Amino acid sequence: MIDGSFRAGFSLMRDPNINRLFIAYLVSYGGTAMAPIAMAFGVLELTGSTKDAAIVIAAPTLAAIVVLLFGGVLADRTSRQKTIYWSELLAMAAQACLAALFIFDLASVPLLTFFMLINGIALALHAPAATGLIILLVDKKDLQATNALLGSARNGAVAGGAAIGGILVAAVGAGWTLAIDAISFGLSAILVISLRPNLQIQPKAASVFEDLRLGWNEFTSHTWLWVIVAQFSLIVAAGQSVFGLIGPAVTRDYMGGATHWGFIASAFGVGTLVGGILAMRIKPKYPMRFATFCVFFFSGVSLAMALLLPVYVIAAAAFISGFSGQIFAVLWYTTLQMKIPGQMLSRVSAYDHLGSIVLAPLGIVAAGLSYESLGFQTTLLIAAAIVIVPTTIALCVRDVWTMTNE
Repeated sequence: MIDGSFRAGFSLMRDPNINRLFIAYLVSYGGTAMAPIAMAFGVLELTGSTKDAAIVIAAPTLAAIVVLLFGGVLADRTSRQKTIYWSELLAMAAQACLAALFIFDLASVPLLTFFMLINGIALALHAPAATGLIILLVDKKDLQATNALLGSARNGAVAGGAAIGGILVAAVGAGWTLAIDAISFGLSAILVISLRPNLQIQPKAASVFEDLRLGWNEFTSHTWLWVIVAQFSLIVAAGQSVFGLIGPAVTRDYMGGATHWGFIASAFGVGTLVGGILAMRIKPKYPMRFATFCVFFFSGVSLAMALLLPVYVIAAAAFISGFSGQIFAVLWYTTLQMKIPGQMLSRVSAYDHLGSIVLAPLGIVAAGLSYESLGFQTTLLIAAAIVIVPTTIALCVRDVWTMTNE
């Protein structure tokens, strides 16, 4: 049985591996939370076009789609720790170049898009390796507590980083904000390479395409897994559209600009922090049923902004969305780590990430076009519907409703 107590969760901080990874999450995600705000407002200031901003913001996800599966194979086949280390250094280099483009007034949509593509490659290497690394650091009984603890670090950093990012963009501009993000990736890389994980079991020698085939077979053998990933292909597209583009655009055009959006994004981060702490204790009998119900709350920000409610109401909706989102995330990753064989975990995680983000670039670009042609209210209501409808359908699937972690 999973140990779900607060004491068990926080006692993990005495483990040097978890302690260093916790700090790495704080540093890296704190800087990363500033970057979307900097990029959105930087491009909007540069061109004034939500369509241009959509192209730049969608670029990393597009690159990740191309590279993710090979990132999962690489992580399973070599070293998850070193894969994360090199991905952090790659992201540092890309962010430093983006910062320089803004600082020295060299920014253009093609150049920004190119370096955002590099960021996407770094993401594609990092994400599958990170899911698989956790099982090399702690015992199975500590997985949920570890996921919750690291999620709290990540999302606490997002809360602070988003608030600081909004202030920094307003005060010193996008370039210097991105420079801080670049430094955070470098510090995180140092902490990650200092970890001492257990020996990673290597799969039997096979070709890259055979590895991908085996990963696909494992992925499709779990109905709850592929159904929820299909659900999230739509939900992530809607979420990235709102948080990456439409939210900043609405606050720019109708509210208080970067400072207001930083406050809203910070509230989301605080919600994920609180949700992560609570997730150390919850042990639902049917984890995917419980987690999927949480997804309905993801629509709150879109609905509140569509009605142009006061900023504190939108922030409250963002808090609830972050809270429920983090509970979903902890239950999701813990279930993956318990149900999927360890030597297959990064490959299956790659299919998870790929399926979840595959529609995101299209969603962001469509949102940019919709914002300029249909208006912000219609665009936000569509985004809310894209959350509510597939979530309802997922709950009708028997395996999602009845699956347990036993």
